[in-house]
Amino acid sequence: MYEVSQEKDIFLVRILPIIDTLFANNSFFQERLDKNDMNQHVTNLFKKFSVEEFIDIDNKDLIDRIDGMLVINATAGILNDLTPEKIEAFDAAVEGR
Repeated sequence: MYEVSQEKDIFLVRILPIIDTLFANNSFFQERLDKNDMNQHVTNLFKKFSVEEFIDIDNKDLIDRIDGMLVINATAGILNDLTPEKIEAFDAAVEGR
């Protein structure tokens, strides 16, 4: 069994390098997100898993999950920045008008 400090470290050791890589390769994340906030947010979400469950997550799956979380956070509220005219154009495009 892991000690408490090692349990905390295993989350950080796996998550933080993935976030670093995803940020380094995605300017959209860099523009829309605070990396420190995302480190904290993503780590807290994964800490809902037991250490054993977390360790069992395949590395590719973990990368995909973290990437998805970053995408959701980066795109959340993006439509709030649009003017009424741009919202109209967006709605028309989505509806196929």
